[in-house]
Amino acid sequence: MMSRRQGNTTGENPSRTSKLPAERVVLLVLAGLLAAALIVIYRLSFVLLDTGQHFQTLKEENEALRKNLSDSGSQNVTAGQRGFPPPDSVKSWFKDDTCVKNRADWEAHEGNCYYFNLMPLSWEESRQECRCRGSDLVKVDSRDEQTFLVEKLKTKILHPEDKFWIGLTDSKKEGSWLWVDGSPLDKRLSFWFGTEPDNWTEKNKDGEDCVRMGKHDVTDLECWYDQSCLVPQKSICEKAAGTSSSVCV
Repeated sequence: MMSRRQGNTTGENPSRTSKLPAERVVLLVLAGLLAAALIVIYRLSFVLLDTGQHFQTLKEENEALRKNLSDSGSQNVTAGQRGFPPPDSVKSWFKDDTCVKNRADWEAHEGNCYYFNLMPLSWEESRQECRCRGSDLVKVDSRDEQTFLVEKLKTKILHPEDKFWIGLTDSKKEGSWLWVDGSPLDKRLSFWFGTEPDNWTEKNKDGEDCVRMGKHDVTDLECWYDQSCLVPQKSICEKAAGTSSSVCV
């Protein structure tokens, strides 16, 4: 009887001892995975911290740049309000490539920059949009400038009534056409189409006191039309090269 019990006891020991190494292996693997996870988390925390610091630096630099641009725009507006426009000698320093290169929506020509606003607005609303960009509705000073504008509009006019406001109006006195800077229209540099201006009152009893330009699929310099100032149209803004791109907050 004693020999059988001893035999059974010695038979149980190998199975128990074989389970211990397997459990230790599992624990070691889990410990290794936990350690690896902690290392990854530790490194990620440093990366996130560094990224946050870099983002904060960029944010501060951006705020400083915006403040400088705002201050510059305010100075330009103040000078204009006091009646001190930049002299021609200063304007002559600016070339076509001085238009803001990082603003692809500005077109350069002969020391001036032009923005073709494709959003249809009334004449007054269009002028306000120009002012928000540090400019005003375009004033055509030469035949060369009219030619430039007509060429640019060829790809922007989509149908016959798709035209662009310019900075010319007789809203103060019928028949007395003035540019937005207050100067009268030089008849030698007027580009009316046909019998325009006709001050047509059928659709608007107040007549047509603002000027739009452009012809669909036609390159013709005589393409000015008077129109009610309330009719939504696209528009052309103009500013001297090198001036602030925006003065609106």
